[in-house]
Amino acid sequence: MSPTETVDAKKDGVKREISVEIPADEVARETETIVQKYQKVARLPGFRTGHVPASIIKQRFKEDLKSDVVEALVPRHFQKEAQKLGMIPVSQPRVTDLHIHDGEPLRFKASFEVMPEIAVEGYKELRAEHPEIEVKDEEVEAALNNVREQHATFTSVEGRSLADGDFAQSSMDGRPKDAADNTAQPVHMDEVLIEIGGKNTVPEFTQNLRGANAGEEREFEVSYPEDVEDKRLAGKTFVYSVKIQAIKQKNLPELNDEFAKELGEFTSVDQVRTQIRGNMEAERKQTAEREAKDKLLTELVKRNEFEVPEALVDRQIDLRLERGLRALAAQGMKMEDLKKMDLAAPACGPKGPGGAGCEIVAVTGTRCGVGRNSRRRRGVDSRD
Repeated sequence: MSPTETVDAKKDGVKREISVEIPADEVARETETIVQKYQKVARLPGFRTGHVPASIIKQRFKEDLKSDVVEALVPRHFQKEAQKLGMIPVSQPRVTDLHIHDGEPLRFKASFEVMPEIAVEGYKELRAEHPEIEVKDEEVEAALNNVREQHATFTSVEGRSLADGDFAQSSMDGRPKDAADNTAQPVHMDEVLIEIGGKNTVPEFTQNLRGANAGEEREFEVSYPEDVEDKRLAGKTFVYSVKIQAIKQKNLPELNDEFAKELGEFTSVDQVRTQIRGNMEAERKQTAEREAKDKLLTELVKRNEFEVPEALVDRQIDLRLERGLRALAAQGMKMEDLKKMDLAAPACGPKGPGGAGCEIVAVTGTRCGVGRNSRRRRGVDSRD
């Protein structure tokens, strides 16, 4: 077999272009091989299957034969030439200037990207930070109180209206005041608990629901500031219709050994505190190590700048997009809803616009977990 000839090779950063010439005799051999395959399956009037002359095949399937020859030879010789030149392509080649004629060499140019050449320098003097890990007693107590909050129960209150500290069990509908605003989506919630006077409750909800009785329905407006976490609500005014289904009072479990036993394999509250402290210390240590590595990598990249191939960037975008779509699908989003998504905008929650994430922001002004996972006893569960 005659060797393939690399006519020219151009270099520009991570971009490469090579001109390849495949000898005419090899092109002819490949053509004959493909013609023979056609002869075995071709069905033409006046000829039995498998007995069509090669000359007829070449005449009737001229363009198809050329395409098959190109598909067979170009990828093979592109890889061969790139390897011979010590290049590692990270993108599919863009083939141009294709020249294929009977009795002549097959010529083409291939443009592609390669991994950048990185000569790492300036790393010996870099040092990782090792901050002291400390968990204060008040932080442990705060985490313990959060556990109590997660195990709170709610009892109905009758004979009086809503007051600060109460929870309004409500159903709620909200619509943008500006009906022509297509960027704002309606909000709907059932069986939501709204804390009257709560630190995370939007003030308008407290002001308009305070003094309401069970069974009563109230309508009011809420104007969201520009810096609200959910940008779909930022700077917009919504009209809410809230129906009070019941008045609830929150009851926290008593902090004693019986409560500790309910949390898992604990016999006392002190064991729970020890577990919380240990988990917090381990988490902070992992965070410190990750941040130290990130700082080292950031400084290392700063000292060793290099060009990143566009193909690798595109691949990462595709992978992250696919991962995000799979996560949404796993949360129950239907395929038709995924197709309608504005992928340039942040997801609003597990159900998209108008889903649980948006609804919680609408009432509290902040995003928080919804569902079983949000009630996981983080840092306490002895199974962790």
